[in-house]
Amino acid sequence: MEDREIVALFWDRDGGAIPAAQGKYGTRLLRLTEQLLHSRQDAEECLNDAWLKAWNAIPPERPDNLMAYLARICRNLALDRLDRRNDQKRQAEVLALTAELEGCVPDSLRQRQTADREELGTLLTSFLESLPEEPRRMFLRRYWFGDSIRDIARRYGCGESRVKVTLMRTRNRLRDYLEQEGITV
Repeated sequence: MEDREIVALFWDRDGGAIPAAQGKYGTRLLRLTEQLLHSRQDAEECLNDAWLKAWNAIPPERPDNLMAYLARICRNLALDRLDRRNDQKRQAEVLALTAELEGCVPDSLRQRQTADREELGTLLTSFLESLPEEPRRMFLRRYWFGDSIRDIARRYGCGESRVKVTLMRTRNRLRDYLEQEGITV
């Protein structure tokens, strides 16, 4: 079933919307959530919460990319669960990923209102679209899906040092790109 058909089911408040979305994306979303939480049970609970949140958000939302929309919901719920689980401190892995990106994303934008965050999101999307496929995929695997360097190296059949260098160069390119767009890092 196509995304637009599944979204139409949500819009029509058809009870088949969640099973259709679950059948198409459930496994991938569970894997994403489990990678962040390191707990199958917590991941399953998060995914169930995500289905409810999607049901309540569509309508009025009409996502163009259902997988990305659902992944964002799952990721945000998982990060919220990590915050609660760790008494408002994220696991070392999430902190490490954030620390890696701190040199690319300016503090001033992280603290501004929604409009500025949307601007940053638009710029990040534009930057990622400009990248060659492999660096873009490595960047997303690391900073969106939270994959380890080792897992990325295995996935792409290369050494860990190559992944590290690719990610470092991509972060540097991102910083330069944001500065060219008038955002001081």
